[in-house]
Amino acid sequence: MGSSVTLLSLVVTFVSSLLLPVAMAKQTYIVHMKHGSKPSIYATHHDWYTASLQSLHSSASDSLLYTYTAAYHGFAASLESDQVESLRRSDSVLGVYEDSIYTLHTTRSPEFLGLDTDFSVWAGHRTLDLNQASQDVIIGVLDTGVWPQSKSFDDSEMPTVPTRWRGQCESGVDFSPSLCNKKLIGARSFSKGYRMASGGSLKNPKDVESPRDIDGHGTHTASTAAGSNVANASLLGYAQGTARGMATHARVAAYKVCWSTGCFASDILAGMDRAITDGVDVLSLSLGGGSAPYYRDTIAIGAFTAMEMGIFVSCSAGNGGPSRASLANVAPWIMTVGAGTLDRDFPAYAFFGNGKRFTGVSLYSGKGMGNKPVPLVYRRGSNESSNLCLPGSLEPGLVRGKVVICDRGINARIEKGAVVRDAGGVGMILANTEVSGEELVADSHLIPAVAVGRRTGDMIRAYLSSDPSPTALLSFGGTILDVRPSPVVAAFSSRGPNLVTPQILKPDIIGPGVNILAAWSEAVGPTGLERDARKTQFNILSGTSMSCPHISGLAALLKAAHPDWSPSAIKSALMTTAYTRDNTGSALRDAAKGTVSTPWAHGSGHVHPHKALSPGLVYDISVQDYIAFLCSLGYSIDHVQAIAKRSNITCTVKLNDPGELNYPSFSVLFGNSRVVRYTRELTNVGSAGSVYQVGVSGPPTVAVTVQPKRLVFRNVGEKQRYTVTFTAKQGGNQRVRSAFGSIIWYNNQHQVKSPIAYAWTVL
Repeated sequence: MGSSVTLLSLVVTFVSSLLLPVAMAKQTYIVHMKHGSKPSIYATHHDWYTASLQSLHSSASDSLLYTYTAAYHGFAASLESDQVESLRRSDSVLGVYEDSIYTLHTTRSPEFLGLDTDFSVWAGHRTLDLNQASQDVIIGVLDTGVWPQSKSFDDSEMPTVPTRWRGQCESGVDFSPSLCNKKLIGARSFSKGYRMASGGSLKNPKDVESPRDIDGHGTHTASTAAGSNVANASLLGYAQGTARGMATHARVAAYKVCWSTGCFASDILAGMDRAITDGVDVLSLSLGGGSAPYYRDTIAIGAFTAMEMGIFVSCSAGNGGPSRASLANVAPWIMTVGAGTLDRDFPAYAFFGNGKRFTGVSLYSGKGMGNKPVPLVYRRGSNESSNLCLPGSLEPGLVRGKVVICDRGINARIEKGAVVRDAGGVGMILANTEVSGEELVADSHLIPAVAVGRRTGDMIRAYLSSDPSPTALLSFGGTILDVRPSPVVAAFSSRGPNLVTPQILKPDIIGPGVNILAAWSEAVGPTGLERDARKTQFNILSGTSMSCPHISGLAALLKAAHPDWSPSAIKSALMTTAYTRDNTGSALRDAAKGTVSTPWAHGSGHVHPHKALSPGLVYDISVQDYIAFLCSLGYSIDHVQAIAKRSNITCTVKLNDPGELNYPSFSVLFGNSRVVRYTRELTNVGSAGSVYQVGVSGPPTVAVTVQPKRLVFRNVGEKQRYTVTFTAKQGGNQRVRSAFGSIIWYNNQHQVKSPIAYAWTVL
């Protein structure tokens, strides 16, 4: 990510080695400029950037791809290596970075979140009033575009577009501006970075140069955030019901920045730049890579400007779980969203020759296997990867007419079923390994297929090895509700700790991200595979890509209810009211191993929309607070100025410790010190005369003291501070590298809870 775009660890494949075997003399670079260094002879920064390129070569100005004005100070251009070195030697250039690629982090969730009661009172806000207020809130979604004909973007009950809106619907291939309406009020596409990496043209038929969504992911995320009510929605009969977004009356603007090979940083930055200028209120990005310093993180830099302009930015945490320290999008001014399950499931069953039956999940909707068991096979043939069902790994003579066990991992779950089918298999059992644990993700398979957890998978493998003639029969159970326990943290959801700033706890929160029903592009089948000729208006997907727009839409509702709240106040409200107990009353569990989850997996907990509307107190953070935070990170002044886009920053005011930021959660890194002390400030957004007491929970290895223990707020908007001291006790178990607890300010009306993560070492 980055102030450059040298981004990420997770999927940072650099453009130079990307698409074409043809060696290209030029590559795309993002050039970060010192904004205040523009000579007065140039009327605009664009003129200055053009002149800077012309100074390298007379035709170099033709290579300018984007000029960034809001989200970033600089430009993207196609450059040769010697031109890059010349720019790097310039005093006006902060950095020159290769373009890089981010990846996408891929009807019951509104009801699960309590958003289905049309006439209820939400903490003093009638739902009808909230719907009316949210009509002025605009959510910008950076993704794969939009399918505008979807019923989720129906505008029949929407008033005229807010006059402040400066965006537009672009004309392009298979996309007319007339396809937009009072619901879908903006649609743009950004492909110059991807085009350069593709040799100057879009050769993949899936890459339509317009806002048209040929992938489906962007339509799914946009409708999750703010889709209109659509009755009788389902995926081929699964999850039947009314599909709706979180903020059904908010407006949507789609910015297509992702293409068949990924999302290029230069295009993402252009999309963010335009969205900020267009006037969005919320930015939703279900994409990312790994972690990088904030001055090298494109999304973080663009999001800083958005935050400063009052725009709430929500990003997916990534699908790198359950590995530790696998997070993306960790800047503290970004809401980093992990994923949990719903209380809905799609059971499927595997019957075996020994009389045993095991339950898994599936979204298979075909004719099925009938009622006759068939032979069961696993790890057959000479190919060592046959257990993973990789393309070309199965020998047709060994699997034809049989059910095949495929281990989860490496290639896509859907693809494994296609590999089995192509080899003549009639069914598949997709068995988790230790990495995925007990997490079950349902897929719309092309053949009868059942996904099972690790323990079940091990028992099935054991049966197969113990029976000389093993058999299996698969059947499918449709949709069931009120699943317990739920929510459960998804195994794929990326985990802390935060390696960029260990003193900031990430992720911030989790939301529904497993088996989510939302609108879909009719240009592609539900599996996304070319061989899938099925068409559906809705699809069920899983990933932090799905949880992110849930939070984006809820942030839009909070902004409608509290238009004077800052993005940090909205973030605080969502975090401090989140819950950490499931629908059985037990602590949230982690699907990876079935153990109790921790804040490194769920952050503050699972979002609770009703309580977030009236949090009582919020931890607010100003732009100056964030600058003082940046100054505490050891960055150069140039780097801090580049992130904040201010030339007058001197860092004379900075925090003693990054953990002093007025964040709604705590991450205590003891390191070489036994005592860590932080001061926080709470703002009363509840009633005048509110009084709060403090409660603390945590491990026996840490002593926690809070002063004062009681906060009295005489007025609305009043601010009060408290200081908390964390002391690591001597003689504790030195092998324990982490522990967790919480601080809660409470009265009869509100509970304002902050999780605490303790670490004695960074990893």
